[in-house]
Amino acid sequence: MTSKVQNRDCPKLAVRPLTPERWDDVVELFGKRGACGGCWCMAPRLSRKDWEQGKGSLNRRRFRTIVKRGEEPGVIAYHGPKPVGWCAIAPREVFISLTNSRVLKPVDDKPVWSVTCLFIAREYRRRGVSSQLLEGAVTFARKKGAKIVEGYPVLPKMDPMPDVFAWMGLPGSFEKAGFTEVHRHSPSRPIMRRVIR
Repeated sequence: MTSKVQNRDCPKLAVRPLTPERWDDVVELFGKRGACGGCWCMAPRLSRKDWEQGKGSLNRRRFRTIVKRGEEPGVIAYHGPKPVGWCAIAPREVFISLTNSRVLKPVDDKPVWSVTCLFIAREYRRRGVSSQLLEGAVTFARKKGAKIVEGYPVLPKMDPMPDVFAWMGLPGSFEKAGFTEVHRHSPSRPIMRRVIR
């Protein structure tokens, strides 16, 4: 699957699922820090304790195991051959952090796919990559049978918001990708959805 979407603020990107053959691309994108502080996109999938204990190489091995099993845990955005962005997306029940969250508890009993992480290469930030990634994630989820895609962006408390605090995305990016707010359990954490037609 390749989804090509365009934003006037950003070069044309191709969005593709993370498969075992693309492992080196996500390693290149995440860099030595594993995206952020040794996370390797495992924070939403583990208990806080297990995630903390695994920071760095253990989380990398856990994430690689998921990819090697062929689970396709998200999508990568490419500018030409260069990987420039990542979006984690899977059925909500995959993510322990959502299961245990009061702030992000389910809105209803409808099955949803959840976006839990957006990571953009530094030189491509604030250029519209996130909304393109979200479009590609919706296309990916639709092909997997999803009917609703849900996101949990953070409302900025400062301007500009430090990148490290925006790993679940910002509301504007979701709005540009066709998501609408459906509920809030907390003033700063809207729950946004896109219903797939």
